Amino acid sequence: MPIPPAVDIVTARLDPPPAVVCASWFQLSAEEQDRASRYRFERDRRRFIVARARLRQLLAERLGSAPESIHLAYGVNGKPALAGRFASSGWHFNVSRREELALYAFSRGAEVGVDVEAVHPLSAADELAARAFSPEEERSYLTAAADQRSLAFFRCWTRKEALAKGLGVGLAVEVAPPPGWQLHSFAPRPGFIAALAHR
Repeated sequence: MPIPPAVDIVTARLDPPPAVVCASWFQLSAEEQDRASRYRFERDRRRFIVARARLRQLLAERLGSAPESIHLAYGVNGKPALAGRFASSGWHFNVSRREELALYAFSRGAEVGVDVEAVHPLSAADELAARAFSPEEERSYLTAAADQRSLAFFRCWTRKEALAKGLGVGLAVEVAPPPGWQLHSFAPRPGFIAALAHR
């Protein structure tokens, strides 16, 4: 099932030149700058700064405003939303990042959730599947061909994460979406698998 045209998916690299990272810093709010400063490793700090600044830029394009003028609020489980004068704009969005890739989803009038993972062998995959997957999901994962097992695991995992993020709840939800919700898996870049949940 293709991603619906009402949802805009954007990807961004998180390893730009230092000058871009520096400029990105000044687009963040004071709270975001404080959060960035608490990262222990420079790589993680850079990824956060660039990902958050790019989110602000993408929202600014849709709202016709400056990136630094956008106010964000967070739900109980950390789901971001527009606040202040843009709270009633109708725009919904979600963000996920893994390694040097950020994935954004935007929709006007419909809740969205996204998740992205790098496909790689995971030593604890069987144990995680037994704990987090439904019996049907675990069966699908375990019966995948050996060379497709990692992809099968992360396809299911990203769908669960995207749905949880779209609903604004913890990960302990069934992968079957509630009425009105749809799930889509796709590869945003080679070596990555992602999922979109939208209502």
